[in-house]
Amino acid sequence: MARHNEDGMKVSHTLFAASVIMALSSTCLSAAETSSKAQSVTMESQGLVRVNPFFHPWGTYLEIPDFARIRDSDYLPAFERALKERAQNIKAITENPAPPSFYNTILAMDNAGPLLSKVSLVFYGQRSANPNAEIKALSKTLAPMLSAASDDIYLNDELFKRVKAVYDSRDTLKLNEAQQRLLKDTYLSFSRGGANLNAQDKAKLRDINSELSELSLSFRENILADTNAFKLVIDNKTDLAGLPDDIIAAAATTAAKKGLDGKWVFTIQKPSYIPFMTYADNRELRQQMYQAYTTQADHDDAHDNKKILAKIASLRVERAHLLGYRSHADFVMEERTAQKPENVYALLDKLWPAALAKAKDERAQMQALINAAPKPFKLKAWDWRYYANKIRAEKYDFDEQQTKPYFSLDNTLKGVFYTAKRLYGLEITERSDLPKYHPDVRTFEVKDKDGSVLGIFMGDYYVRDNKRSGAWASPYRKQQMVNGKRVAPIVVNVLNLAAPINGKPTLLTFDEASTVFHEFGHALHHLLSNVQYNSQAGTAVPRDYVEFPSQVNENWMTEPEVLAYFAHNIDTDEVIPQALVDKALAAGKFNQGFNTVEYLAATKLDLDWHSLTDSKLRDAAKFEQASLAKMGLIEEIPPRYRSTYFGHIFSSGYSAGYYSYIWADILGADAFEAFKEHGIFDKATADAFRYKLLSKGGSRDPMQMYRDFRGKDADIKPLLKSRGLL
Repeated sequence: MARHNEDGMKVSHTLFAASVIMALSSTCLSAAETSSKAQSVTMESQGLVRVNPFFHPWGTYLEIPDFARIRDSDYLPAFERALKERAQNIKAITENPAPPSFYNTILAMDNAGPLLSKVSLVFYGQRSANPNAEIKALSKTLAPMLSAASDDIYLNDELFKRVKAVYDSRDTLKLNEAQQRLLKDTYLSFSRGGANLNAQDKAKLRDINSELSELSLSFRENILADTNAFKLVIDNKTDLAGLPDDIIAAAATTAAKKGLDGKWVFTIQKPSYIPFMTYADNRELRQQMYQAYTTQADHDDAHDNKKILAKIASLRVERAHLLGYRSHADFVMEERTAQKPENVYALLDKLWPAALAKAKDERAQMQALINAAPKPFKLKAWDWRYYANKIRAEKYDFDEQQTKPYFSLDNTLKGVFYTAKRLYGLEITERSDLPKYHPDVRTFEVKDKDGSVLGIFMGDYYVRDNKRSGAWASPYRKQQMVNGKRVAPIVVNVLNLAAPINGKPTLLTFDEASTVFHEFGHALHHLLSNVQYNSQAGTAVPRDYVEFPSQVNENWMTEPEVLAYFAHNIDTDEVIPQALVDKALAAGKFNQGFNTVEYLAATKLDLDWHSLTDSKLRDAAKFEQASLAKMGLIEEIPPRYRSTYFGHIFSSGYSAGYYSYIWADILGADAFEAFKEHGIFDKATADAFRYKLLSKGGSRDPMQMYRDFRGKDADIKPLLKSRGLL
């Protein structure tokens, strides 16, 4: 999943925003460079001088960032030099006396910021996964700095003249498809970045972009602070009734880390929150946890996000109007495969009735179960997960605790890597001798079927207080061509799973195991990338397409052949019985009404915020309440994210784009039908998926790539069937 703020950094799959985040410097070390590197390390070890490690090749295997040598004080000087170097490269382009061409203007711009990419990828990777106080403080300094530097490019009149000259002559140029796409995206980036505005409006746009970058950062930090501030401390063992032993042990470990030995601590981080809401018999404590989770950054205190998000929404409308768009959603979707908000609303309207009807049926079943109890009551939102689990146990004879012994993290990774080998011939070997940024990180070398090194894969799987919530994939270097040779990417999967306790392995739920497969789908998109131009590598595709390959990759987790390989009981080594898998899949469809409705509600809330056509400041609480009432959401199901902690849309790159998951899920479900039709490991199908889709990155039109693979447009029916909504 992409990480960066599209307001402050203008992160997209185009041009200089891409060069900030996506481009990379050459990793081919000359003898002189290697000698210089060795000399600087020797001098540093002798205490004679300290060289900023970003200013030289890393000197490590495959140029993996040498995390151990990086100090927090290195980042700002590296950013300052990188911005200066890029500005000089841009100046050279604008002052070039030769007529503008694809090569001296468009390609030169795509290659203009190698050092900026190098430091940005490392810094923002650490900002999300392993930040400290210094990194958080620096991110506040960098947000307006990088926003201004981006504006300096997009609002550069002389540079835009050259870009426009090339674009206007595009029909006479003999460009291949990737070059045509790069040219088009370059021009679009400038027009969307304000290049056509007058001087007064350009100045206003700069101010808006700068303020948005700072507000977005504050929004994210408030969520993290509020999440970490809450803890449910239990000192009476009877209050643990219903909770599985491993969840109780994890709570005891959390308490010990917080200096509360002999007690149990639960948090609103998902590895703690979801099991508590699913199993805890104590209804009052479930209510307390629910209210803490659903009121994150909504306490009218220093970490409250209501005014911040309202201002973000308002500024986004102002920016859209400046640039000639009706709304922020219209602005965003110009670059997406959905094309316009009306198309997304139409899709949601197709899904919503079936999903809501199924959720209401699930509610009725749970209420009937409650009514049969000695002291019946009305089902509330904090009861849903608990009674959904009761229904599974009663109706399907299934509890996810039955499957957890078969899904240790190590075994699940074996399944992920086995699938990649069967599909694409990849050999994935763990390496303990390579640099990593935290002891939790595991590093793997990935080789292609011909023995060549495809890339480096890192896995950072365990929850930490300083790590942002969720799961994502991000590169520390993206694939690139240097002197005609492919430079291997370096990519990490970051999750928030419960850490091992007392030497026992981490056991995953069905959903968590699926997430491990999902995120590796993003990693494959990076690892298998093989494109010519920096800004088209890996996941540099439209936001509503980027989740598609990872959605496809999830499917292999539940295939019998794959399960037989990796889903072995941690104690007995028994393969998971197919009867148990069948029960898990059947039970999984039971709560799909809830899962789909909570997701669609958040998606509609996102679109409502970003389909505003005036910049009037809204009362965030009232706006959200009206939005949810309009869609007819039942009170027992909250949206997956309420506005105040909806980081995807207010502090990440998913504004007016949270629909992307369901949009991509339609593609994913339909694409997997091709594998089911020909065999889940059919070589021809796997090769087509790799070489027509994954390896192409953003070098071709995404929907044309899909049609080339599938032979047709995607059908929605496989998705509805998989969710039990038909």
